[in-house]
Amino acid sequence: MKSGVFLERDGILNLVKVERGSPATPLTLDEFKLNPAALEPLKRLKAAGFILLATTNQPGLSRGYQSRRDLDRMHDLLRRQLPLDDILVCPHDETDECPCRKPATGLLTEGAFKWHLDLERSYVVSDKWQDAHAAHVAGCTSLLLRSPWIGKGHHDFVLSSLDDVAEKLLQLQSAPSC
Repeated sequence: MKSGVFLERDGILNLVKVERGSPATPLTLDEFKLNPAALEPLKRLKAAGFILLATTNQPGLSRGYQSRRDLDRMHDLLRRQLPLDDILVCPHDETDECPCRKPATGLLTEGAFKWHLDLERSYVVSDKWQDAHAAHVAGCTSLLLRSPWIGKGHHDFVLSSLDDVAEKLLQLQSAPSC
């Protein structure tokens, strides 16, 4: 089985605005700005053999304030600009109690099944506590970028940049397994 890296879309792969103290997801292609710091670290991880999967909660779809066309256009841009193998989306609102909506583990288990990944040898990269929680429950290792949204819950690693994240992932990959 292979190792994967699950990358939170908003805040890791693309830039987000902060509105009322919370990250605000872009709703249109015009608002969608790739994170320029993501390309080189992702290329290094891809070259090392990792399966790279973007994950994202997009409740604007079910709430009706985001169109599927706009979301597809944003994801097409991600696929063209970054070495991603797949993009996994939960379109549900919190009230739907969907098993794929982070902090639940559904997107991780879906990706593991589809890409034949060993979750215990896979990683979650984010700047939010929800992803760290999902990683912990699914048996993945979490690598969080320092941000106001990482919370006080379980964190395996908290790092300062995507370059630091890539370096740590490459170290973990090369470490002998017990």
